[in-house]
Amino acid sequence: MKAHNPTPVQLREAPRSGLLAVCLSTLRRDLLVRVRNAQDLVNPLIFFVIVVSLFPLGVSPQEAFLRTAGPGVIWVAALLAVLLSLDSLFRDDYEDGSLDQWLLIPQPLFVLVLVRVLCHWCLAVLPLIVLAPLLGLMMHMPPGQIGVLCLTLLLGTPVLSLVGSMGAALTVGLGGGGVLLSLLVLPLYVPVLLFATGAVMAAAEGASYSPQLMLLGALLALAVTLAPLASAGALRISASQG
Repeated sequence: MKAHNPTPVQLREAPRSGLLAVCLSTLRRDLLVRVRNAQDLVNPLIFFVIVVSLFPLGVSPQEAFLRTAGPGVIWVAALLAVLLSLDSLFRDDYEDGSLDQWLLIPQPLFVLVLVRVLCHWCLAVLPLIVLAPLLGLMMHMPPGQIGVLCLTLLLGTPVLSLVGSMGAALTVGLGGGGVLLSLLVLPLYVPVLLFATGAVMAAAEGASYSPQLMLLGALLALAVTLAPLASAGALRISASQG
C-alpha cells in the first residue's frame, strides 16, 4: 500500500528559525516519504537494468559492437529511467494538499523545489550511477571509459532531474500527465545526451573529453539557476488551476 505524505506541520513552524530550517525540515520529510514509497525508487532501477541487459540479446552480443554502442545504450536507459520517476515528483503533494502548504509559507518556493529535486536525485538517480560500472563491464567497456561514463552521469543526471521538474510541475494537476511530461522534457534532454555520449566516445578514441564535460557543467549550472524558478512558477499555476 502506498504511504501518504505526512502533514508538513514542520514547514509552517520552520520559518521562525530561517530558511535553513525549512530546507532541512523539507529534506527530512521528503526522505521519509520516499523511503516509505519504496516502489517508486525500485521501479526505475529495475527498468534501467532490464533495458541495458536486453540490448545485447536483441541486437548483437559481439564485443566490438557493444563496446561502441554501450555508452549510448546506458545513457538512453538512464534518461528513460529518470523520466519514469518524474511523474510522482510533485503529484502526492498536489493530491494530499501539501502543495498548498508550500505556497503559504513565507519562504521562497524555488528553494523547496530545489530540495525536492535533490532528494529525488539522491534516492532515485544515484543508484543508477552506482550500477553503471557493472553494466559498463557487461557491455565490454574498458575501465577508463567506464570512469568517464560515471563522470558524465554525475554531471548530466542532475540536469535531467532539474529540467524534468519543470515538466512535472506543469503536468502535476493533469490526469495521465506522464505522456505529456515526456513530450515536454525529452527534446530538452537531447543536448545532455549528446555531450555525455560524446565525452565517453572521445575517451574511447583517446581524444580530449574536457570540452564535453565543461559543457555538461555549464548546463548543470544553468539548470540549477533557472529550473527551480521555472518549476516554482509552474507549481503556482497548477495549484491555482486545481
